[in-house]
Amino acid sequence: MTDPTASNPLLSDALLPPFSAIRPEHVEPAVSQLIDEGRAHLQELLKALGEPTWESLVAPLEAEDDRLERAFAPVSHLNAVANTPELRDAYNASIALLTDYSTEVSQNRELFEAYQALADSEAYQALSSTQKKVVDNALRDFKLGGVALEGDDKKRYGAIAKRLSELSTTFANNVLDATAAWYLHFDDAEALAGLPESALAQAKQAGELKKHDNGEPLGGYVVTLDFPSYLAVMMYADDRTLREQMYRAFVTRASADGRKADGSGAACWDNTGLIAETLALRHEQARLLGFASYAERSLATKMADTPEQVIGFLQELAEKSRPQAERDFAELKAYAGEQGCDDLQAWDLAYYSEKLRQQKYDISQEALRPYFPAEKVISGMFEVVGRLFDIDILPVAAFDSWHPDVRFYQIYRDGEQLASFYLDLFAREGKRGGAWMADCRVRRQTGAGLQLPVAFLTCNFTPPVGDTPSLLTHDEVTTLFHEFGHGLHHMLTQIDVAAVSGINGVAWDAVELPSQFLENWCWQEEVIGLISGHYRTGEPLPKVLLDKMLAAKNFQAGMQMMRQLEFSLFDFRLHAEYNPDAPVPAARLLDEVRREVAVIPQPAFNRFENSFSHIFAGGYAAGYYSYKWAEVLSADAFAAFEEEGIFNPSTGKRFLQEILQRGGSREPMHLFVSFRGREPSIEPLLRHSGLLEEAS
Repeated sequence: MTDPTASNPLLSDALLPPFSAIRPEHVEPAVSQLIDEGRAHLQELLKALGEPTWESLVAPLEAEDDRLERAFAPVSHLNAVANTPELRDAYNASIALLTDYSTEVSQNRELFEAYQALADSEAYQALSSTQKKVVDNALRDFKLGGVALEGDDKKRYGAIAKRLSELSTTFANNVLDATAAWYLHFDDAEALAGLPESALAQAKQAGELKKHDNGEPLGGYVVTLDFPSYLAVMMYADDRTLREQMYRAFVTRASADGRKADGSGAACWDNTGLIAETLALRHEQARLLGFASYAERSLATKMADTPEQVIGFLQELAEKSRPQAERDFAELKAYAGEQGCDDLQAWDLAYYSEKLRQQKYDISQEALRPYFPAEKVISGMFEVVGRLFDIDILPVAAFDSWHPDVRFYQIYRDGEQLASFYLDLFAREGKRGGAWMADCRVRRQTGAGLQLPVAFLTCNFTPPVGDTPSLLTHDEVTTLFHEFGHGLHHMLTQIDVAAVSGINGVAWDAVELPSQFLENWCWQEEVIGLISGHYRTGEPLPKVLLDKMLAAKNFQAGMQMMRQLEFSLFDFRLHAEYNPDAPVPAARLLDEVRREVAVIPQPAFNRFENSFSHIFAGGYAAGYYSYKWAEVLSADAFAAFEEEGIFNPSTGKRFLQEILQRGGSREPMHLFVSFRGREPSIEPLLRHSGLLEEAS
């Protein structure tokens, strides 16, 4: 009988994943085999282990982990960008296996004791600082993984870990399915009056792609809850009823009130019960480990020390931002009233905000879009980071991929390849919304030589329509720079040990530093000339438009700051204040937080929490505050370039060497101080946000 794993592409040693050969039926057998082999190798290693050393203990385990990571990284990525029912089933089955295996390893007392013996030995003193950090982190993670638990507590911890993994996956799938299932079809464009030509063209293309049950195209115009389509309606559609319909659909996704546009299909995608169960299990798991709350457990791997410190940080920002936020909202409400809207509602905010922006600054995102064709932005971005960090980025023509839209690039310095990455820019059916960076391969030293890092960079921009290329708003330009900042953190590392290479091992509330840092270049006049060029004429963004764009940079910055603080406080309090004897429903706590910090009223039917994937299906649980925490770091880091020159080679080299190349090999505060010469100040963030006067 033929061995089903013999020709399994996920078990190959290829430098890059063979995407065209990967099938759902390959996934579970590959994962099962690699787990079985990893378990057997670990038993052999521990049996033969004498006095533990780096070479006898840590290095072989890293190699084993990397085999599994190399196989599953492309599977996880495909599940996010090319989702099918078959792949989803294979992914879910494999996640369950991986969770069990991870729990088993993290609770292996013999392995923990081997690491502890290494940490206590003379051999530890001879290790490099990077190697010591790996050992120290491993001991911390054993304890966080429940290695000290016994008997029923140990079993319960494993059961919780497995169930939390299932809940996270189901939450994400519900959001994806609820988003994909809802759309509106119109025979002509009359119902979409107010939408710019680019959005109408995209709606027309969506109508050609969406099919009747018989396979025939719907035709006409289709709008969906995919963010480019949704945002266009909310910002520009003159039909208030349409805006309300879209808004209700968007904010009730994956809730009991969520529906398809025809009114069907709610309960099967409702995340309400999943949220309650997730919070209960996270709290129970944290208590098993000796923490008072999941928020406290979350901070064990972050820069912030205590829940009180995080809450205080967020409340201080809220206090300093509120006056401007209230003025922002009062101005918007007054403007809407002048336009005949005396009862401003949530579905009116984007519409009247855009009109107010145009009135105040004579500028709009749509007016900017023709000047930011995706190809020009990409090439300009490559030039920016090339000048900052002395790298060259070159396209690769022939490569294996999961979709024709995907591109592949390699990064070089002085002719030596450093890394490579996939770039998947456009929204499409079966692809998770949002934008993110994920690792495909991590930089590490192997027996065969140096394994170079490979990244996945994913966005959901409007695709080309007919002969018109993909045109980005300036907001989307900053999104692209943001994700590329994450990518550079992963790819430019010089650390050769996987556990602290690139973004690995970086405290979660510092991981957004490079991404938010790179966004700043999108606002520099010298850079605008590199990343803009009208898609028809090639003319860079005219000075008159640039000046208007810069003048409008902090438009409603107070409102935006308070909105992010609302999400951050909701997330953190949800995990810090959980009481298993009297759990407060997430929706009720969100209402309470809104009463305390929100300046924008939200309707009672809003179920934002049911699609808050960052904290229920991502890595941001009790950590969404990280965006603001890291923004303090990134704003202060950019201030060094403001002081010394935005393309100052010595400043760029210092950021490269002290931040990007170091990965998680040292504590982030130490790295920041090494770069900046002092601890961070909140002043640059307030100044960049136009809120400094309020704070004084």
